[in-house]
Amino acid sequence: MSIVGDLIVLLVNGLQTGAIYVLLAIGLSIILGTLKFVNFAHGALYVVGAYVGLLVTQQITISNGKLAEWGFPTLGLEWGFFAALVVVPLFVFVVGLAMERFVARPFYDRPDTDQILVTFGLAIVVQELIHALIGPRTYSYEIPSEAFGLLPLSGPVAVPLSAVTINVWRVWVIAITAALVIAVYAVVEYTDFGLVVKAGTRDPEMVRLLGIRITRPYLVMFGIGAALAGLAGVVGGPLQNVNPDIGMTILVPAFLTVVIGGVGSIRGAVLGGTLIGMVQVALISAGTIPIGGFQLNLSPWSQVGIYVLAVIVLLTRPQGLLGSEEVST
Repeated sequence: MSIVGDLIVLLVNGLQTGAIYVLLAIGLSIILGTLKFVNFAHGALYVVGAYVGLLVTQQITISNGKLAEWGFPTLGLEWGFFAALVVVPLFVFVVGLAMERFVARPFYDRPDTDQILVTFGLAIVVQELIHALIGPRTYSYEIPSEAFGLLPLSGPVAVPLSAVTINVWRVWVIAITAALVIAVYAVVEYTDFGLVVKAGTRDPEMVRLLGIRITRPYLVMFGIGAALAGLAGVVGGPLQNVNPDIGMTILVPAFLTVVIGGVGSIRGAVLGGTLIGMVQVALISAGTIPIGGFQLNLSPWSQVGIYVLAVIVLLTRPQGLLGSEEVST
């Protein structure tokens, strides 16, 4: 494999891994930055999106869950992947609205520890509910091979200037994430709705004195953040196995993305997710390196690497790379 091929594969894989973190972190960062609410159930929204997308996309067989005992051994609409890209964000958006109204809002004025406990408990409830209904079995997504008979969505694609290939879906994950980031950024930065949300972040009391009901923009923003988390579950589904535990697995990198990029910053979420994705993939790809008289395998250290990155950022810039010191405080 040529050096050019190595670098291109590393770049694409790193950007794709980071793209999933970006989709999660944007919603998490906006919720934390605007509502001052620590949502440890954000990973549960990712799981909900992944499973709803799975059921919309294809039919699955349930072997040892309660649904199988109740006479539903198979579930699924088989509407296809593009239907999931539409249905899942809408469904998880509604779930996010309900979560904001009945879970988050009563805890806005409570200590962070209370928010963490209630949302972490909710995440465990969602995880165990999926375990009980569908079982712990791992499922895989089936994605279409092409879109509209023209654009390939899956399968290998040759890397220019080299003999290696990459999965074209990784490129689509990057493109979909980029389009969503631009759309959310435009809404937050260039609309009256975004102006109210940002003003509420800085001085919610003044916004209320101006006669603006800040609860409505907060409700919608929470729903948008939830929808992005659900969509991340669909987009990332074809690249990893889907099981009830993936929400807890992906939650910590999502929070580290927010910490590294800066709370409340969309650009920071993009930068943080990209850095984490590149560090993880670089360590996994590095394999073993000789140190003294033995070989050190760097692959298991990929998770450690993102913590080291977070520590370096926090020591040098506590508010995050692109975060506002005021919002961070």
